[in-house]
Amino acid sequence: MPSSSQNATDAEILAAARMILEAHYVIALTGAGLSVESGIPPFRGPGGLWTKYGEPPMNGYQIFLADPKKAWEDRIRRQNDELWGPLKVAKPNAGHTALAELEEMGLLRFLITQNVDDLHRQAGHSALAEIHGNWKLIRCIECGRRFRGEDIRLEVLPPTCPRCEGLLKGDTVAFGEPIPPDVLEQCVEHSARADLVIVAGTSATVYPAAGFALEVKQRGGKLIEANLYESEITRACDISLRGATGEVLPRLTAAISDLRKARLS
Repeated sequence: MPSSSQNATDAEILAAARMILEAHYVIALTGAGLSVESGIPPFRGPGGLWTKYGEPPMNGYQIFLADPKKAWEDRIRRQNDELWGPLKVAKPNAGHTALAELEEMGLLRFLITQNVDDLHRQAGHSALAEIHGNWKLIRCIECGRRFRGEDIRLEVLPPTCPRCEGLLKGDTVAFGEPIPPDVLEQCVEHSARADLVIVAGTSATVYPAAGFALEVKQRGGKLIEANLYESEITRACDISLRGATGEVLPRLTAAISDLRKARLS
């Protein structure tokens, strides 16, 4: 397990705030570290679900396609397990709220999250791509349309799309399943414009999500990391803010707000 260092200093927070204010197009990339602070267990690492129970099959999407009825029966049966249970009760934490405030301030133009927990949406964030899907949604694998879970009847399994009668599956992206094209297009579009990425609660090692941040850096953009531990991306970052995202991100947002007020006075 990587070791954590002391929390980010006020000077580091201030430097990051200034860097964000100087940028032209800021996006964010978030990961499991943000979810953990809302009580959602991670998949990897100490205490992770995959660490405890083993990784799921790498051909999960192909298994779904081979027997979608059984896949839906398994999904329904798991509604209160160690993953689904916490998702049902989790609430956005201060880190989610801070990023939503940056969007409201007009500074954070887009957010790419690897989390499926819906918490960025619940915090009020609107300009985002959930690259691994959203556990509350159901997606048609034919036309790509998404539906709220409560809007789809499950008396007959597998359910079919009300729009095109295609096969429905949970929106969360299974192993072996391509990232939905509409989501991928959004990520490509906004990362191409970005000159600064806030990387929060993730080591940015899972692709394709990690690639968007690293591409910005390779083009001469800036990376600001907010993470409890040193990560594999730390060396590539211009500023690394150590500490829980629920503590660091609100401090960063407050510093940005104070700088803006000072410039206007």
